[in-house]
Amino acid sequence: MLMTGRGRVARVHYMDASFRLLSDGDHVVCAISGIQIPLDELRYWSVARQEAYADAAASLEAEQRAAK
Repeated sequence: MLMTGRGRVARVHYMDASFRLLSDGDHVVCAISGIQIPLDELRYWSVARQEAYADAAASLEAEQRAAK
């Protein structure tokens, strides 16, 4: 259980199929919606942009924005 960083935004390095915590925290913020995402619920991110997304729709929107 992630208790040391309770209530703080974690700094994360996103990798293929996993991520690594760079600093304690219990959540990250969606790059599209600004929603707080608990680390144990984090499923979508971009390795290239080092961004987290709340859901598949936010991930798709980020991809579409990046393609423009």
